[in-house]
Amino acid sequence: MPHQASLATVLREWGRIGCIGFGGPPAHIALLRQLCVDRRRWLDAQEFEDAISACNLLPGPASTELAIFCAWRVRGRPGALAGGLAFIVPGLVCILALSALFLEGTPPWWVEAAGAGAGSAVAAVAVQAGWSLLVPSWTRARASGRGRRFRWAAYLLAGGAASATIGPWLVLVLLGCGIVELVVTQARDDPSKQVPAGEKARSIVALPVLAGAAAGSGVLGAVAWVAFKVGALSFGGGFVIIPLMRADAVGRGWMTSAQFLNAVALGQITPGPVVQTVSAVGYAAAGLAGGLLAALVAFSPSFAFILGGARYFSSLRASRRAQAFLDGSGPAAIGAILGSAVLLAGALTEAWQYAVLAGAAVLLLPLRRGVVLALLAAAATGLLIGLAGGPLPQ
Repeated sequence: MPHQASLATVLREWGRIGCIGFGGPPAHIALLRQLCVDRRRWLDAQEFEDAISACNLLPGPASTELAIFCAWRVRGRPGALAGGLAFIVPGLVCILALSALFLEGTPPWWVEAAGAGAGSAVAAVAVQAGWSLLVPSWTRARASGRGRRFRWAAYLLAGGAASATIGPWLVLVLLGCGIVELVVTQARDDPSKQVPAGEKARSIVALPVLAGAAAGSGVLGAVAWVAFKVGALSFGGGFVIIPLMRADAVGRGWMTSAQFLNAVALGQITPGPVVQTVSAVGYAAAGLAGGLLAALVAFSPSFAFILGGARYFSSLRASRRAQAFLDGSGPAAIGAILGSAVLLAGALTEAWQYAVLAGAAVLLLPLRRGVVLALLAAAATGLLIGLAGGPLPQ
């Protein structure tokens, strides 16, 4: 594969996107398309769209994987490493700096007020994220017959219920829904090609074993396990990671519920991948070392998937098995995103925060304003409440 750009160009262009990529995956995809397809013509439009589809079939943060893939396509493996790091590091620096401000010791009142305001809005952000995925997913399912529509609804409900109740083990539900749909598809296409149920069960049962090993290896081991779930086992990205992190972050005493809301808000208002929220959780657990470890573990699978499998993207895109798995895990992930809104709203403690939540919902859903604008408006409202002497969550 011929090189299309120097490493210096990759570092500069991907670093620029990492610095200005506010707004989550839609913004990242638009910036990468503008750079690689429209302006530089390193990729044609069809290849870029196929890469988006392939990245959506992989676990972990899809927009990060797309950024790494585009850099790989432009400059090979060195480019993938350089471009991926340039895309990730600016946001990582921001979120670690803000974590130190929000989570270290007793922050100033204005920091607490702004955090309480922004944290009030994140449940609305979760609903907006889930709704944006739900409509196209349902449209595809509706065109596939009654049985597919029924299973879609069941997967959606399973993901939502798991997110709101057994968050740390949500990955099992996502994998299970994907496997069920894969089995159904294979049985319909060719009953002789069913994957043995015993093999699937053994692969799933291995996950709690890994969890137990991580839990017994100290704080850093627990941080690594949370980050591994986020980076290697979560389908759907974005707010799917919330229930995966919350039980550990709050249940282990690393953060209060209010601080966890702040961390989620920080992941939304900083540039780059939203998955970097896990770095704030790692920082709360074990300081700078925990934050850096969380980032390393969470993003390493994305590099591994691209470096090891980018050349097979065309096959993955066309794979009926991969698509069938996503047809099961995808609705479950959407349900999990919507279910995370229940957890986030339930963490609010002051009456004025519910008013801020309602206002953010109006901005995001009927008015269709951006996430960053909604969170900044909520933070400003929190500051005004604090200035007026209103109660702040503890």
